Amino acid sequence: MTGQKQDRTPTCGIDMWATIAAYALALLMIVLATQLHAQTFTVLHNFTDGLDGGSPHAGLIMDARGNLYGTASEGANTNGHCYPQGCGGVFELKHTGSSWIFDPLYIFQGKTDSGGPYAGLTFGRDGSLYGTASGTGTGACGTVFSLKPPPAACTSTLCFWNITVVYSFSGIDGCAPYSNVIFDQAGNLYGTTLNPGSGNVFELIPSNGSWTEYVVTAFEGVNGAYPGSGVVFDSAGNLYGTTSGGGDKNCDQGYGCGVVYQLTPSASGWTNNTLYELQDGNDGGFPQAGVIVDGSGNLYGTTTEGGAGAGTVFELSPYNGYWNFNLLYTVTGGNQNVGGPWDSLVMDGAGSLYGTTASGGLYGDGAVFKLTPSNGGWTYTSLHDFVCSTDGCTPYGSVLLDANGNIYGTAAGGGAYYYGTVWEIMP
Repeated sequence: MTGQKQDRTPTCGIDMWATIAAYALALLMIVLATQLHAQTFTVLHNFTDGLDGGSPHAGLIMDARGNLYGTASEGANTNGHCYPQGCGGVFELKHTGSSWIFDPLYIFQGKTDSGGPYAGLTFGRDGSLYGTASGTGTGACGTVFSLKPPPAACTSTLCFWNITVVYSFSGIDGCAPYSNVIFDQAGNLYGTTLNPGSGNVFELIPSNGSWTEYVVTAFEGVNGAYPGSGVVFDSAGNLYGTTSGGGDKNCDQGYGCGVVYQLTPSASGWTNNTLYELQDGNDGGFPQAGVIVDGSGNLYGTTTEGGAGAGTVFELSPYNGYWNFNLLYTVTGGNQNVGGPWDSLVMDGAGSLYGTTASGGLYGDGAVFKLTPSNGGWTYTSLHDFVCSTDGCTPYGSVLLDANGNIYGTAAGGGAYYYGTVWEIMP
C-alpha cells in the first residue's frame, strides 16, 4: 500500500500542475489575442450623397499637418449632368486637436471637368492635388486634373479650391482613367486608361503651361488588357503595373486573367515586358490593384479572385533575369461578386503588409488585414471586420499608415446613410 501511495502521489502532482500550466497558457493566449485585436475603430465621416459626395472607392493621402484628402465617386450635385448618381467630389478631413472637420474642396459638374473620380489623389511639388476623373458627364472620356487652394483666405462656409484640367482625353489617346497618377523626378505624370481597345499607359509632359500626352504602351490583349490600377517606379526608373484581364493563359472561357508587367525606358521609348500571367488557380486572377516595390526590388500585389475563391496576395522576386511567383496568402470567405483586395498593399518599416478586402471578414462586409513575415511564411491578422450598418462596407481602397501607427481608409457603402464612410483604426 505504501508503495502504491508513493507511486500515485507524484503522478497526481504532475497531472495537477500540468493542468494548471495548461490553463495558464490558454489564458495567456487569450490575453495576447485580445491585445493583438485591441484596435480602436472610429468612423470619422458618414457620407450623405449630398455636397459631401458618396461612395468613396479610393484610399486617402495625408499632408504634413495630418489632414486627410480623398475622392467621392458620386453624389455632390443634382444638376443632371451625371444623373442620377451625381458627379462626385474631392474632400478634406482637417485634423483639429482630437476632432476632424469635413470640408468639400471641389464638386465635379460633369462638363469639361468630367466627373466620377474613382482613383486616389497625389500631391504635386507645389502642394496641389492631382487626380483623375473617369468620364462621367459630358466629358465622356475623362480628365487629369489639379486642385489648388484659393489665393486669398476664404470667409465663406464652403471654400472650394480652383480646378485646372491638366488633360482631357478624346478617346483615341485614352479613355476612362480609373487610376491615380504619379510623378517622375522631372515632373512628368504617368497613369493608365481602360480604353481604347485594351487600354494604355500614358505620360503627360509639362511645357509652357500646358501638357503633352504620349502613349507609353498600348495593351493588345495578349500582353494584358484593361489596366484599372496605376503604375509605380522602382529605383532604376522602370514602371510596374497590372492589368485586370488579358494575357495568353486561357483561364476564363478563352479570356486571360490578367498580367503583371514591367515598362523599361530607353532612348527610343518604353519596352513592355510581361513578368507573370495569372491563371485564376492557386495564384489568383483579375487583379484590380497595382503592385508595390520594396527596397530589394520585389513586387507585392493582390488579386480579386482565385486562390480559395476570394483572391490572393502574392510576391514576385527577380532572380537571374526571371521573376519567381510566391503565393503569400489566399483570401477566404469573400463574395465572388465583390471579391478580395481591390487596391494596392502598403508596407511598413518592419516589412509587414496591410490591405483591405471588399467582402469577407467575420460579417461578410469586408476587412482590414495585416500580413506579418514569420519563419519563412506570413501570418494573417484581421485588424477590423466591418459591420455595414455602423462601420461601412465594401472597402475597395488601400489603407494609409501614419507615423504613429494609425490606419486610415474608406468604405464605399454602408455607414449611417449607406453612402460610405471614412474610418480610422488606432493601435
